[in-house]
Amino acid sequence: MTQTTAPATSSSSSAPPAGQKDGRTAERSLALRLLARPEIGVFLGAVAVYVFFLISAPPVREGSSMANILYQSSTIGIMALPVALLMVGGEFDLSAGVAVITSALTASMVSFQLTANVWVGVFVALLVSLAVGLFNGWMLTKTSLPSFLVTLGTFLILQGVNLAVTKLVTGNVATDSISDMDGFDQAKSVFASTFDIGGVEVKITVVWWLVFAALATWVLLRTKYGNWIFAVGGNKESARAVGVPVTFTKISLFMLVGFGAWFVGMHQLFSFSSVQSGEGVGQELIYIAAAVIGGCLLTGGSGSAIGPVFGAFMFGMVNQGIVYAGWNPDWFKAFLGVMLLGAVLINLWVSRTATRR
Repeated sequence: MTQTTAPATSSSSSAPPAGQKDGRTAERSLALRLLARPEIGVFLGAVAVYVFFLISAPPVREGSSMANILYQSSTIGIMALPVALLMVGGEFDLSAGVAVITSALTASMVSFQLTANVWVGVFVALLVSLAVGLFNGWMLTKTSLPSFLVTLGTFLILQGVNLAVTKLVTGNVATDSISDMDGFDQAKSVFASTFDIGGVEVKITVVWWLVFAALATWVLLRTKYGNWIFAVGGNKESARAVGVPVTFTKISLFMLVGFGAWFVGMHQLFSFSSVQSGEGVGQELIYIAAAVIGGCLLTGGSGSAIGPVFGAFMFGMVNQGIVYAGWNPDWFKAFLGVMLLGAVLINLWVSRTATRR
């Protein structure tokens, strides 16, 4: 007699079919993963602004015009990078704009009044800029005051010192020209030179901007220090509990802003050979806005270094695009305000879309 045996029932028969996952393990689509990146919104916005002015302002299509746009973007972008890292770390710096002028004034007056090689002034200016950042970071960590108040105080101090010391030393509101001093040409080749690409002159600041952006991206995403920045920006007490050096991270971020202010200040000095002491006011808002448009949250803990690159490009594009289109340049700040609000709303939508199941 033949016996029949019922097929064994595997416990895996209750598992979902191959390729099908439950809600707990389902992977997000590529589109949602892209939207989760903080810089994707500003990238799309930069493309839209570029296409808009490409159509409405024909001069933008010329190589020399694009070189000017990139130059304008680079002078904003170099400072927007350390400002963005500071914002990822949960703080921001209202003194960044006048700190640029402080650096340039220091280098100019030290070089001229001491009749020294301009590199002496450059080095002293670097020390002063780092000291300003150190002061901001130290005051913040020792008092636990909001960075808004600390850096607002520094902003007012530097603004007054810039004007008062310049008038005291030079008898004028501007520094004397240092174009005929030793070392000027060598320093200009580093901070303010141009080079030719296909018959188009490009400022060296564009190269420095991209180099700094690549370096900042690597630091933020591939180093322990980058993890510390995200940690202190997200929750500094939790970060301290797991061994993150919160005080060092905060102070060093402010000193990075000081380094950026020094570099941009040197560019301005060696581009024009003298500096107006009242400049720089309001630029700090441009740097912060470029970082915010680039996806950095004011609350900290989120952002990137690439986003502010596109944010700075949008500013440069609008700044020069309005001129090339023949429009009234008085509308520039209005355009910036619209861009800022639009970017914040887009970033909010992107964030909500990326986290939605």
